Amino acid sequence: MTTSALYGRLVDDAGLFPPEQLAMAAAVARHRADAAAGDPVLSHRFLCPAGRLPELSAALGEGDRFRLGLISPLEWGTLVEAHRRITADGRLRLVSLEGTVPAGPDPVTAVRQAADALKNLPYGPPPGFPQHVEVALTDGWEAVLDELLTAGLAAKVRCGGVRAELFPTVEGLAAFVCACVRRGLPFKATAGLHHAVRYRDADTGFTHHGFLNLLLAVCRAADGATADGVEAVLRSTDPVALAAEARAVTPALAARTRAVFTGYGSCSTSEPLADLRALGLTGSRPHPKTATTAKTAKPSTDRELDV
Repeated sequence: MTTSALYGRLVDDAGLFPPEQLAMAAAVARHRADAAAGDPVLSHRFLCPAGRLPELSAALGEGDRFRLGLISPLEWGTLVEAHRRITADGRLRLVSLEGTVPAGPDPVTAVRQAADALKNLPYGPPPGFPQHVEVALTDGWEAVLDELLTAGLAAKVRCGGVRAELFPTVEGLAAFVCACVRRGLPFKATAGLHHAVRYRDADTGFTHHGFLNLLLAVCRAADGATADGVEAVLRSTDPVALAAEARAVTPALAARTRAVFTGYGSCSTSEPLADLRALGLTGSRPHPKTATTAKTAKPSTDRELDV
């Protein structure tokens, strides 16, 4: 079975971030091994905070070539210094930027300030270079999406965290998905998407969104579903039904979906692959005894992605 376009380059490597929080040497070694294996579900993009670039350079071998996703406050001085360090190291290639906006009197003004900082950098990103701005789903967030669209930036949504309030409601996440699809605004997701299918963590009591649920929510929105339909698939805990719906996604719908939902960061690069294989969606079909792994999996040790 080949990998569907729905899952290609879906998962960014966020191994440096909590809770996995690998040491730099271990994160580099894992990323190197993943690159050698070449699984097409992984983006092979290494997410690294701006402040840890010197440590990353020190851990790289002479033959390493890393595609770098820079995590940084969207402030002029920080970005200029990070770019200087990246260009000084020929083993790093900057392929994406994501971060939070500087403090401002209101969210829209803060986005404008970040957009100005990005426009006035001494280097210009090439056309289509992904620049994702984290959007808090608080009052006025749709106006923030409008400002991002005007500025040619993309969005980033947090799907979990160390506290219950960091998990968006099904209704809130569905509204965000529908709003991005209506605008044709690309977004990526971070935190909490530890398994393919929605589940409750027995240790924390938190109910986690599933990355397959989120993919299918965008599919439904892109295919004209109502908000109720988008909410329904986000709420589903049925791996068989979700896998069947995923198999029915046409190549054209998969392309429209991934033009909006560009991917997500995961502390683990193995668990997303294992879940998709267990559901029979990538790789060889699982043994019947493991077909429900994605539903019954024990809570991930990657508790929170804090990118």
